[in-house]
Amino acid sequence: MKTILTQPTAAPVINALRSIGYNARTAIADIIDNSIDAFANEISLQFEYNNGNGYIQIIDNGIGMDQEEIQNAMSIGSKDPRIERKDNELGRFGMGLKTASFSLGKRLSVISKQDNKYVERCWDLEFVSKSNSWDLFTEIPQEIKDKISDIPGNTGTIIYIDKLDRFMRAGENPILETSFLKKVEKINNHISFVFHSILINKCSIYVNQNSVKAWDPFLSTHDYTNPLRPRILKDEAGVVQISTYILPHASYLDPISYRNAGGFKGWNEHQGFYIYRENRLLHFGSWLDFYPKDQASQLARIRIDITNKSDHLWQVDIKKSMVNPPESIRSQLKLIAKEARDLSKQVFYFRTQSSISDTTIKSNINTWRQENREDGTIFKLNLSHPLLQTIMENINDSTLKELKMFLKLVELGSPANIVIIPKVEEEQLQPLTDTDKDLVLQLADMYKKLIDYKDINELISIILMTPSMERFNRYTIKHVLEETDNAF
Repeated sequence: MKTILTQPTAAPVINALRSIGYNARTAIADIIDNSIDAFANEISLQFEYNNGNGYIQIIDNGIGMDQEEIQNAMSIGSKDPRIERKDNELGRFGMGLKTASFSLGKRLSVISKQDNKYVERCWDLEFVSKSNSWDLFTEIPQEIKDKISDIPGNTGTIIYIDKLDRFMRAGENPILETSFLKKVEKINNHISFVFHSILINKCSIYVNQNSVKAWDPFLSTHDYTNPLRPRILKDEAGVVQISTYILPHASYLDPISYRNAGGFKGWNEHQGFYIYRENRLLHFGSWLDFYPKDQASQLARIRIDITNKSDHLWQVDIKKSMVNPPESIRSQLKLIAKEARDLSKQVFYFRTQSSISDTTIKSNINTWRQENREDGTIFKLNLSHPLLQTIMENINDSTLKELKMFLKLVELGSPANIVIIPKVEEEQLQPLTDTDKDLVLQLADMYKKLIDYKDINELISIILMTPSMERFNRYTIKHVLEETDNAF
């Protein structure tokens, strides 16, 4: 079948790429990805207002580029997203550098150094619009060279963006310098959030000479944060790691820590899933349509880590800001979300917080708790239930003692704790633990106050009628009572 080569018209296409949906924060983050992929461990961002005709300069100490590499980097769509990439590589489409830069300004200049040799390229969208062809300058204009920084080491790259019509309305009616600086501050905060894992482990980033501090949304080092047990899921491309964190109740945070932990969108908006690809945050602050946001779930934050091999399964977009988990693990993610939301509500309403970070929350609002022992599983009343705690705080010592004894009887009488016990020889002394002995003596003290009995044998009969005490014989009970002189 006959075909005809049809090339897209330059002017409308390259201008359409400017409206792909970036904001200034996501655009800068996408450009930083290129520096990280170039193995830079120091990245410096400079934002200059320049009397309303400002520019943005991003300098890294990565491996740099040669002539072929810079040409490829400045070409539109230089990567096939279907090709498997290197481990930890952040780029996918070969579009980020260009589309992100074009969303900020009309001119993108790149100069790179490798083995002390410089190479450079420049896109000028005003020139492309006039020529209506894909004309890429092989040299940077002199006016830019007069302002651009030098690359200090043997290798590195500088990305220089000016004619900032989208970022600051340069050349028309530019925004005020105070507004310009506020945008820079938001970008700083975004970088500290999106790259927090990378900032801790891999590289340093500076904004206008100020070091960007990592912001950990999970408060993972706080004493009162409860990390749940990690989970491992699998999609069709590999392993998906899940880490769930229940953040502390507000009462365990000082005002500054509470405000910082709320993030730039506030506590309610920061609940939910956080999806990372190669330690770089892609998406956060939603329950992925499983559940709506609510105030009591705001302490639950769940980290999902995928590799770049899962991009197509999770439908990662060009901006690296939207994802959609594959159908194969959605049901598992929903269960994990439900568990996290339930625990968040317990902490939020009842302050059921442990002072020691552990794999689960120690106290909760269930009336029963399960205890596994060598001789089997038993169920015990949850004496830390907030309602019971309130009652116990408001009664005197004598009544408190009686209440605890009654609760012990309820616990012993639980159908889940009653088991069929083989008959024990009446004249055989059974081995008893200290706990067993204490229970016998407590029951004896209680029944002595409540019931008129004739002699020790009748008291023993009453004790043996108590649920779960049938596991002991009369001889053993009598031995405990006589040993402590507790019969009369």
